[in-house]
Amino acid sequence: MSMPDPTPGPDENAAEDGPGNAPGDPAAHPDEHRAQDSGTRPAEEAGPEGLTVDDILSTPQSTDAESGDAARAAAEGEDSSTALAEERLEELRRLQAEFVNFKHRTAREKEQLRTFVTGDLLQTLLPVFDDIDAARQAGDLTDGPFAAIANKLEEILVRQGLVRLGEIGEKFDPNVHEAVLQQPTSEVEPDQVSMVLRSGFRIGERVVRPAQVAVAVAE
Repeated sequence: MSMPDPTPGPDENAAEDGPGNAPGDPAAHPDEHRAQDSGTRPAEEAGPEGLTVDDILSTPQSTDAESGDAARAAAEGEDSSTALAEERLEELRRLQAEFVNFKHRTAREKEQLRTFVTGDLLQTLLPVFDDIDAARQAGDLTDGPFAAIANKLEEILVRQGLVRLGEIGEKFDPNVHEAVLQQPTSEVEPDQVSMVLRSGFRIGERVVRPAQVAVAVAE
């Protein structure tokens, strides 16, 4: 006795699909096609718990996140302000140093100018000083109005920085002395000034005229 063949024939498969429904028709298997459609959705359009990218971007920041951003912005602004303040302070120090240098240079140049002007004036008065010295050595300026005038003139120039050069007993210095002769003597040590023939003068560091002197030598 033969067994029936369980394999359905073409007519049975067509009957199961139903009339008017072709194989693979979406209308025949709606659940299966919905699953396929949901699987083909781009990954970037979906997020956690079904949120889209637009939903995530439009979500407002939390209080902690806003506070962190504000703190970072404040720190960056503070660093920028500190750097700018340091730069301005350095510029102020440089300007102050330049001003101090300018002030010192101006004072030095002013003193040099005063010294040269006084020295030039003294050079024109050297013959007068020579006459005053000669009159003193002769004893003519011990008293009287002329002696008072000579003393006042010397006092004025001393206040302006006048220094008389040439004193007996000084160590001979070729920078301020002009040796015109050697004098054997025991009154002073050798190489010292033994006699002043003509006084010299100096204004500050400028020697207006060296003193003419005699230099002592051993007898």
